[in-house]
Amino acid sequence: MAARASWKGYLKVGDLACAVGLYTAISSSDRVSFNLINRRTGHRVERQFVDSETGKPVGRDDQVKGYQMENGDYIVIEGDEIAEIMPQSDKVLDVKAFIGCDAVDKLYFDRPYYLAPADPHDEEALALIGRGMRDGKVVALAEAVLFRRNRTLLIRPHDDYIVATMLNFDYEVRSADSVFKDIPDIKFDKEMLELAGHIIETKHGSFDPSKYEDRYEHALVELVKAKIEGRAPPKKKAPRESKVVDLMEALRQSAKMSGKPPAKKKAPARSDSGRKKAS
Repeated sequence: MAARASWKGYLKVGDLACAVGLYTAISSSDRVSFNLINRRTGHRVERQFVDSETGKPVGRDDQVKGYQMENGDYIVIEGDEIAEIMPQSDKVLDVKAFIGCDAVDKLYFDRPYYLAPADPHDEEALALIGRGMRDGKVVALAEAVLFRRNRTLLIRPHDDYIVATMLNFDYEVRSADSVFKDIPDIKFDKEMLELAGHIIETKHGSFDPSKYEDRYEHALVELVKAKIEGRAPPKKKAPRESKVVDLMEALRQSAKMSGKPPAKKKAPARSDSGRKKAS
């Protein structure tokens, strides 16, 4: 079955415009999914909204959005009030600027879409834009109203097609200082850096997504198959025990296993700032 576009509109670069569609590049439809059922009857259970105080069911017409204040009370926000402030969509993906390929921090990457022509007559125009970005080693920043909100997208050529990645807003990306501000500046001696560098060098490789398996999803599939066939579910493998080791000794052992002779221990002890233990 042909893919359906999540959004259709026009990509606009200056005076050039072409009809395009956004097709989601990420899908969870192939994952194992479950429904909630009644253990006693085997019937599917339906979700129901109830009043948190009275416990009585609340019908759809009586459900309304509310913003909780500090004192615990709620301000009611009506649906038509929200609709009034929603941005109006003009179905245009407007390119605002072309920037360097690495100018956007990947922390801001959200959801990727394939950007494809929506009309055969626009295939040439979109291909030209993609070729121009590839030759100029640039990507495009564009704005559009998507899914009832204004969005910023990063448009970039990828192999022979174009990808549009929705970007997070600045307020959505947490500052790294909130996580790393209490971590001290750790100093390492030459021996440790050489050993670490050697281990990294011996582990050089490439990314092949087909080699990485979702083990949990695979286990779910096997569990479902076993239940259907009336077999006992497969047993879970016990995790390997991890030992608390000295960082320097762990580096030496890793280097030894990778073919590098262990470095000789130095007589003077390192300072606390050059040693770290697993906890």
